[in-house]
Amino acid sequence: MKPWFGSVFQINAASLFMIGTVLGGLGIPSAAQEQRSDTAAAAVSQFTPAQLAERTLHRRAIEAVIWGMPAVNAQLMYDAVKQAGSDFNQVVYWSRPLSWKNQTLTPNPNTIYVFPFYNTKDGPMVLEIPPAGQEESITGSVDDGWQTAIEDVGPAGVDKGKGGKYLILPPGHKEKIPDGYIALPSSTYTGIAILRSNLKSSSDADVARAVAYGKRVKFYPLSQAGNPPETKFVDAIDVLFDSTIPYDLRFFEALDRFVQREPWLDRDRVMIDELKTVGIEKGKPFKPDEMTKQILNDASREAQAWLDHKYQNMFTPTFNEGTRWGLITSRPVLEGMTSNFADPNAYPVEGRGVTYSYAYFSPKHMGEGQFYLMAIVDKDGKPFNGDSTYRLIVPANPPVRLYWSATVYDRATHALIREMPKSAVSSLTPGLTKNADGSVDVYFGPKSPAGKEANWVPTKADGGFEVLFRFYGPEKPLFDKTWKLPDIAKGS
Repeated sequence: MKPWFGSVFQINAASLFMIGTVLGGLGIPSAAQEQRSDTAAAAVSQFTPAQLAERTLHRRAIEAVIWGMPAVNAQLMYDAVKQAGSDFNQVVYWSRPLSWKNQTLTPNPNTIYVFPFYNTKDGPMVLEIPPAGQEESITGSVDDGWQTAIEDVGPAGVDKGKGGKYLILPPGHKEKIPDGYIALPSSTYTGIAILRSNLKSSSDADVARAVAYGKRVKFYPLSQAGNPPETKFVDAIDVLFDSTIPYDLRFFEALDRFVQREPWLDRDRVMIDELKTVGIEKGKPFKPDEMTKQILNDASREAQAWLDHKYQNMFTPTFNEGTRWGLITSRPVLEGMTSNFADPNAYPVEGRGVTYSYAYFSPKHMGEGQFYLMAIVDKDGKPFNGDSTYRLIVPANPPVRLYWSATVYDRATHALIREMPKSAVSSLTPGLTKNADGSVDVYFGPKSPAGKEANWVPTKADGGFEVLFRFYGPEKPLFDKTWKLPDIAKGS
């Protein structure tokens, strides 16, 4: 005779599952659940508390690099300003077109730069833009400390070339705006106006004219508007002005300087605890110990590798189908930077981090004053190599009101290649030769093709490079794509 329970309880896999489900529902762990818990506990126990803390620090340091890139980018430019002998609420300018000594990220060597760096901690600052003339104009924008565009100035900006008084306001400013000013509310106390005094040609006379026009900019506190003090200009033309991104402890030191000075934005409050993990906390000194320094250095290098991987895929889809030229940033980043991230359901931190790892500044209205296309590979999809020669054929009738230019940058730093006698060819280049059909051949390589020196941009044989094509005063054929820039091809 079988035991009575044998006919009632036929224990099998299905029964075990049902029992486990019931017991689990009652809060009683089943044998299977206990086994899974033991496995999870064993996995957790593989890490000591110290190891868990180190892994968390490493992860959060990588995220801090990606998130903080535009702020650190701006902070490093201010640090370079200090090295050049200037300061906030003064104007750094370059009295000639840039040489390689300007080591900012992808700068324009075919213009005269005028940089007012503002600090509104003590009150609003007035930026006066002079009226444009027949041969003088400014293309530029005012950005906050995150390099988010507040507004454009000059003919492509609010004043439409008539000139105007722009009033840069500190965060939370509530006072009435005086009549006659264009209000620019900044989300940070500090920021920068990126102004280019445009050249008509590269002649000494036109360069001098552009410099003189740029120095007609006025910059002073609103509190002294009744009797404005003279604007202080500091010429950085012969200074090594280096704001390339350091992927080591110096990145976090720069980020700390920015965090200590600026208010937290609501959209970034999640980073308060994240930065505490890496040792950055408002009101406290940043003093990492030796082990933390090593972890931050390692994390910085990993972040650099991640950013570079993303950068290599940044320019797809391309601007014109079937070519290698791409926009300098993604559409979500462009929309965010020009709207102060107004969309509550979008915050493209990763794309923004990639963009500001190789560039600085954002315009409010891309395509009004300037437009950019970037190429990092040749027609065959291979990275540009500095020991080879390449040719770009710029078709006739480029769609620009001012000028076009093709500039070479060091692939590793995204700055002008050091020690080079020139970095670009443009429609302003003296002696530029054209083909019979009006097109222009531009050459890139370690040596100039014979008789083509004016049309040649030198490269270093032991490094890679990238090419940025600028359209200043872009016109309709560029955007309706009836004029198309062909790819850069290897060979002369």
